[in-house]
Amino acid sequence: MKIGLYFGSFNPIHMGHLIIANQMVEKTDLDKIWFVVTPHNPHKQKKSLADNYDRLHLVNLAVEDNPYLQSSTIEFSLPQPSYTIDTLTHLAEKYPDNHFVLIMGGDNLAGLHKWKNYERIVENHEIYVYRRPGFEVPELAGHMNITIIDAPLLEISSSYIRQLIKEGKSFRYLTPDKVYNYLLENPIYQRLMKEN
Repeated sequence: MKIGLYFGSFNPIHMGHLIIANQMVEKTDLDKIWFVVTPHNPHKQKKSLADNYDRLHLVNLAVEDNPYLQSSTIEFSLPQPSYTIDTLTHLAEKYPDNHFVLIMGGDNLAGLHKWKNYERIVENHEIYVYRRPGFEVPELAGHMNITIIDAPLLEISSSYIRQLIKEGKSFRYLTPDKVYNYLLENPIYQRLMKEN
């Protein structure tokens, strides 16, 4: 099975994530997409992150009706912070019959040279890249393992949604309805902001 790995904090998951994932399913040869919930991205501050299992629950709510999308907790059991190369190595050992493809935005591709062992990632794994507003596709995009996939240019971000929550403003339609309703009933982010 050919599986796309969509890594992220998903803090929280929003419609932009789901639109990109759906485009990847529709426009590529991927059989499934795993939303790999990252406990701690080495390039982001941990204090702004909701609890791992809260974020996982929100992802599950968002994807439960789509047979092509599912969550993955693979990084929950690995050393932190999470490095993509380590996760890829672990997945190859655990699921030798699957072929894994990285999914990333053009912004991540532009900064890929800062990742741990990025040369190994590029040489040994296919990468499907969707464009991001404000980021030119770098020279690295010409590599044989990198494919640019046309998808809508979206400017929705989790940080914007958290800011709206902090200001007590509506974030309706930016997240799936199930995620929106859950966050109205469970003030995960309001509690997080009080603690920080």
